[in-house]
Amino acid sequence: MSVCKVEVDPAELGFDAARLSRIDSHFAKYVDDGRLAGWSLAVARRGRLAHVAHYGRRDVEEDLPVTDDTVWRIYSMTKPITSVAALMLWEEGLLELTDPVSRYIPSFADMRVYTGGSAANPGTVPATEPVRIWHLLTHTAGLTYGFHHAHAVDEMYRAKGHEFGAPRGQDLAAACDVWASLPLLFQPGTEWNYGVNTDVLGRVVEVASGQSLDVFFQERIFDPLGMVDTGFQARDVSRLATLYLPKPGGGLVRSAAMGDAITAEPTMLSGGGGLASTLYDYHRFTQMLAGGGELDGVRLLGPRTLAYATRNHLPDNADLQTFGRPIFAESTYLGTGFGLGFSVVVDPAAGKQLQSPGEYGWGGLASTTFTVFPEEDLTVVFLTQLMPSSTYPIRPQLRTLVSQAVVS
Repeated sequence: MSVCKVEVDPAELGFDAARLSRIDSHFAKYVDDGRLAGWSLAVARRGRLAHVAHYGRRDVEEDLPVTDDTVWRIYSMTKPITSVAALMLWEEGLLELTDPVSRYIPSFADMRVYTGGSAANPGTVPATEPVRIWHLLTHTAGLTYGFHHAHAVDEMYRAKGHEFGAPRGQDLAAACDVWASLPLLFQPGTEWNYGVNTDVLGRVVEVASGQSLDVFFQERIFDPLGMVDTGFQARDVSRLATLYLPKPGGGLVRSAAMGDAITAEPTMLSGGGGLASTLYDYHRFTQMLAGGGELDGVRLLGPRTLAYATRNHLPDNADLQTFGRPIFAESTYLGTGFGLGFSVVVDPAAGKQLQSPGEYGWGGLASTTFTVFPEEDLTVVFLTQLMPSSTYPIRPQLRTLVSQAVVS
């Protein structure tokens, strides 16, 4: 078992310890008043852990505390891992960002785009260009999620059994063929919409590498980084945090929405949201990112590749507010663009949050989040278990609380 431990006096890394403690007291209130069940936190700077904290319960009803080795469902924090996998293959010449996805998944040839009408009788036109790898990485392919409930195409996904996850027994290759059979929301590259892009990217990784996604992750990312508890199935269910939903009127209720996901071997390997992990493991992943693609002598990506991936790739340096379709209620995303698998801050003043240019990261459905702060050489990982992530402004509050603790 590997756990996060404070490695140095926070003052040596430019933190005010009293200010760091504000993070703990703030989110302890979330637990004490019933908004969250529990959480884990790791803050590191210059490659060393300055602050680690755990609070609350991984299972309220069973009175099981959050521990150093609690396993959390990270959902969309899977996406940056899948994106790194694709970038590794790009560096090796096994794919190009401009490649049509149909080169790897033939059903993505001759895509059509929604123009109007109902889910049962949509109007469509041919796509003016192929869906390409970079469209998947930037969420500009025109794909969507059934759980959005915002568009007729979302309804078409749900009708095929794709709301949260895939129908029982359907593998990743079959799921990609289903998505390819449905119209795109818009012409590729013309808008941003959060969807199954990274799941499709995971299938591209499988085809380009000749390995299943779980094997590629294990051999090329998890084993090299020492991520011993990360996978598509929780290796020790006794350490798994229970999922909760906000209860009307206050408090929490256990969620059965995901069924046996994570506790049973999955049929579909979701590169968009299928992993469970621990604080230690995801901290290791963020340290690789902060290290320019390298950690403890193991290099997954070149620094120029990572720098390229963590710049804004939206046209005309647009942010998600102006280029994207509505996503989460917790933030307007003013001043935040999107790179190759990561959100990227381009204008901190526009977002009215305590941020710096170039900050990048992402979060998950159960209110988890991570951020890499290149200007401050700082990372933060926050893991918890509340769905949906838009319930409370956890992420902007966390960024402010971490940033205000840096004094030199």
